[in-house]
Amino acid sequence: MKLKQSFGTVQWFMFLLANSVAMPIVFGGLFQLSLEEISSLIQRTFFIVGISSFLQGWIGHRLPIADGPAGTWVSLFAVLADIAIRQGQNPHDTLPALSGAVLIAGVLLFVLGLAKVTHRLAFLFTPLVTGTFLLILAIQLSGVFMKGMFGLTTGQVATNYAVTGLAGGVFVFVLLLSLLGKGVFKQYAVMIGLLTGWLLYELLGLRTAGIPFNTGEAWLQVPGVFVWGIPKVDLNIVIAVVLFTFMLVSNSVAAVTAVEEATTASPADRPKRLNRGGIIGGISHGLASVFSTIAVVQLPVSAGFIRMTEQRNVKPFLWAGILFAGLSFFPFVVKGLALLPGPIASAALLTTFVQMVGIAMQGITREPLDQRSMSILGISLVTGVGLMALPGAAFQALPAPFQYVLGNGLLFGTVVAICLEQIWRKANVPRVS
Repeated sequence: MKLKQSFGTVQWFMFLLANSVAMPIVFGGLFQLSLEEISSLIQRTFFIVGISSFLQGWIGHRLPIADGPAGTWVSLFAVLADIAIRQGQNPHDTLPALSGAVLIAGVLLFVLGLAKVTHRLAFLFTPLVTGTFLLILAIQLSGVFMKGMFGLTTGQVATNYAVTGLAGGVFVFVLLLSLLGKGVFKQYAVMIGLLTGWLLYELLGLRTAGIPFNTGEAWLQVPGVFVWGIPKVDLNIVIAVVLFTFMLVSNSVAAVTAVEEATTASPADRPKRLNRGGIIGGISHGLASVFSTIAVVQLPVSAGFIRMTEQRNVKPFLWAGILFAGLSFFPFVVKGLALLPGPIASAALLTTFVQMVGIAMQGITREPLDQRSMSILGISLVTGVGLMALPGAAFQALPAPFQYVLGNGLLFGTVVAICLEQIWRKANVPRVS
């Protein structure tokens, strides 16, 4: 492997790591998992992320699009956990139903892709809808990563301002490298920022806790299956899952479209990419259900990463996926990688959303902005983002399916954009100057 390709592999590996390590910890807090259970969840998540990213890049959409734990799924899980707690139940008991929901979505994605229907749904995801989706996603995840910089992702109320200050420095450092750097400093800005921040974090003695190492633990361990039990089908979730499947298609369209532009790949092959990606997405959801972990999706933010680092070659990405999946079989390596400080990872990833917002705005403005498109964008944003600010208890009197939908601002805002785009037909409306 050439030196440049090796550095590219390491940077993609760090990108996969930074996107994968935080969600299992957040998930563990939601469902009251022990440190050992969280450690096992991280191991299984690494395996699914690595194998799914490799399969997508190899025989799926064949683009360098990182897969990662889906924030959309975590939001659904959070609603279900909140419902269980309010009903006096242990949220851990709802995990088989979550595995069942992921499995149903996987079957739907697989069937849509195999029947070559996925690309036929692309008409729903116009540039305006896709841009709106990306913008709401950027707003949602920017909040998540900003909380991560302040160390608030697991429900803490106290902030270590020394750690937050270092994270802020990493954010500025990566931005400066990506905007003003030349050559390798620009191409490997995210990796340089992550490693520098991690090193300073350790040298300054900012670490207070971590997943404990068990000296009696096996060096080689296969990720566990059905750790949460056999998946169960909960009819209350089925309606939400069907809508979530359309959300996953929207996510795929957004990710593929954005990365095509970032890599100058031909849009003529988009139908094949979407159908193949749907098949592999269904398989990866099935694997996530079997291995009891958070379902993974294609990360549209990969386009921002590519633009920032100019990493357009798919080969380093494939090697990174293989390496990431392979290392999941070594618990000590997983626990070592899991020591990556959450605030540092959040800061480095937050920089990629600067590019992602730009990509969203390019999509929204691809056609002239008239009163119709501005209204659709505004209505989708204020409803979707507005719902994000409401506590889960706001919908507790509603039937469960409505709680799942209204509890996810990204899902609701995107559905609103799709419906308005299809119902509100274009006419001679004044253009906004």
